[in-house]
Amino acid sequence: GGGGWEYPFLLVILISGSLLSHLCLYYFFQRAESACHSVKGQVSADGTIYNYKAKTLNGSRSVSLSEYMGKTVLFVNYLGKTLNALHEEMKDYGFTILGFPSNQFGKQEPGENHEILATLKHVRPGNGFVPNFLLFQRGDVNGDTEQGVYTFLKNSCPPVGDSFENPTNRLFWEPLKINDIKWNFEKFLVGPDGKPVMRWFPRVPVSEVREDILKYIRQLFSHVCGAKPEF
Repeated sequence: GGGGWEYPFLLVILISGSLLSHLCLYYFFQRAESACHSVKGQVSADGTIYNYKAKTLNGSRSVSLSEYMGKTVLFVNYLGKTLNALHEEMKDYGFTILGFPSNQFGKQEPGENHEILATLKHVRPGNGFVPNFLLFQRGDVNGDTEQGVYTFLKNSCPPVGDSFENPTNRLFWEPLKINDIKWNFEKFLVGPDGKPVMRWFPRVPVSEVREDILKYIRQLFSHVCGAKPEF
């Protein structure tokens, strides 16, 4: 899926490996359509993630997502230890993770913004867990009050299933739509042009998500630099 890797007037810098073994510069002058290819079908949505902003977890800064132009970005609404390892493994290849906590699924994120880091460290997942990627303030990812960037992500990808597979009394938003995020752990991958390229069902293990992302980055790196990253 995706049709190509060209992006409009975008300078992409990719660094290969922790030793910075080589630096590739590549200019893209044409635009190609981007479509999610981890689920069947294609959906088009205008714009990119760069049209949106989000406030950091501590409220100190409003971040324009255009800061991530040229990067491969994984959007998650639930945080776990395996994500730290994923981020550490691929951060040198223009990859990052953005966390958007949500309390819409079984009320599993009830804390206020100032309590979330302590909850992650001591309760869930606990054992001293501290995310090594940026977290934004808790917000809705479905329903009438969903964040704009999540509206865009969902409109850019087909739904991952035709049912929610959880009792509706554990889903805290209205109205329920087929393209909604079904539960915690659903993820979106956004390419260097700011458009989503993959979407995963919540129960897809991180190990499989990792393999999909590695394949994507290898293809991107090979096309841009004529070489594959060393992982």
